[in-house]
Amino acid sequence: MQQSDFRPHSHRRALDNRCARSSRFLKSKDPARKTILLTILMAAVPIFAQNPPASPDHAWHGPEERHVSTDGQRVNLLALTVENGKAYSLPELIDLAEAHNPETRVAWENARAQAAALGIARSELYPVLSAVALSEVDRAEIPLGTRFYRFTAPGAQVSLNLNYTILDFGARRSRIAEESAQLLAANFEFNDVHRKLIFLVQQTYYRLLNASAQDIAARASLANARAVEQSAEERLRNGLATLPDVLEARSATAQSQYDLQAVLGAEEAARGDLATALGAPAATMIRVEPLSEVPTPESIAGTVEQVMNRALDQRPDLEAELAGVSLAQAQRKEARAAYYPTLNFRASPSLQSLYEQQQTLPWGHTADLTGGVALSLNWTVFDGGARRSRLMQAEADLRKAESEVNAVRDGIEDEVWTAYSNLNTAFRQREAAAALLDSATQSYAAALESYKYGVRDLLDVTAAQKVLAQARSADILARTQVLTSLADLAFRSGDAIQSNRRKRQQ
Repeated sequence: MQQSDFRPHSHRRALDNRCARSSRFLKSKDPARKTILLTILMAAVPIFAQNPPASPDHAWHGPEERHVSTDGQRVNLLALTVENGKAYSLPELIDLAEAHNPETRVAWENARAQAAALGIARSELYPVLSAVALSEVDRAEIPLGTRFYRFTAPGAQVSLNLNYTILDFGARRSRIAEESAQLLAANFEFNDVHRKLIFLVQQTYYRLLNASAQDIAARASLANARAVEQSAEERLRNGLATLPDVLEARSATAQSQYDLQAVLGAEEAARGDLATALGAPAATMIRVEPLSEVPTPESIAGTVEQVMNRALDQRPDLEAELAGVSLAQAQRKEARAAYYPTLNFRASPSLQSLYEQQQTLPWGHTADLTGGVALSLNWTVFDGGARRSRLMQAEADLRKAESEVNAVRDGIEDEVWTAYSNLNTAFRQREAAAALLDSATQSYAAALESYKYGVRDLLDVTAAQKVLAQARSADILARTQVLTSLADLAFRSGDAIQSNRRKRQQ
């Protein structure tokens, strides 16, 4: 292993030796020695500073890496409690994800921070009052004639400063409107995080249902392959089959075993994806309801036009873009307000207590209420075109925001149309897969029965067995594809978050 060139202990001993020598240098009044000491100390500073990697061909490791890792261990993690032996339904999984997935908390804290920013903007409508306390002592030698007289003046002062903008032609209101629009956008983004999280949970849930059902189907196909293999071996012992028939049956069994292992791997990966979507460690064991207990709809409720209208009315990402238009409008109003003057009021009452002493004279004292009141009118007459440029920029941002709204609308309509078409296709494939499974089951049973009586050969039986295995897999995939396509349509239309909100209100 290559040794690192970074030796903190040896450098620290060297620095200690330099500090010991510096104590002797400090006793000296020689300016040159002090300059040498300052140079040495400045050269020792980079030893403990953070430096970039020494070369591009090795990873960087330093003490800061350990500090960051230690700090990361102090970050609080939300624990997800999973009941052992319980089979969770999809609504229960969604509730767990919304409560424990960190993405929802990030969006929530962002909305709370934006609410605080709105409060800061609203505070500009009120005056600013500050209190100042001052205590000082002035001492000087004042010449008078050929002599100097000591002059001492201690004093204390307490004052209040009041500043208030009386008129700014809507500049503050525009800034409040900007922060309000940004708060709306943050809230809509928070809703959109929930919409995406619900869809993610649905996707991983249905993928796990599909993998679990495929596991059952693969085991059934393996059992069929073993039955064919046993039948072939029995016929071989009776002299009714050949060795190639038995080898063919064994090959089909091995293929079924291989397919089963692939399905088991997919099921394990899907279970880890679902746990991660919930905000739990990937190794968390979460049981779900079997596919046979999940109802599968038979048709779509509503036309594609109705779904599009709902999407344009309730999609949170589109609502966030509309809030961006409101933000751009408020920024344009603020840019226009810069052309007008601002009227400010300022008051600063002060309570003073002053003392005075001059050499050879007694103390003097005075206390009084002082201060002032002022009105100021500020109007920018010329700024080199900065206000005009900011107004042009704000108008361009407004047109850009409006164009982005139209682009998002077009994208939503296309997404809904595609999801609606995919759902219709999934329904038709579900019907075809059910018919395929029924016919493949009958074909396999007939082929196996005929093979036992010597009417059909083994190739016909293995072919029927493979078709049955494919039909089982296709039937399960078609059922889960209907559920996945339905979830995709609800995601594209925004129905998922609406139905979830209604569920919480019940």
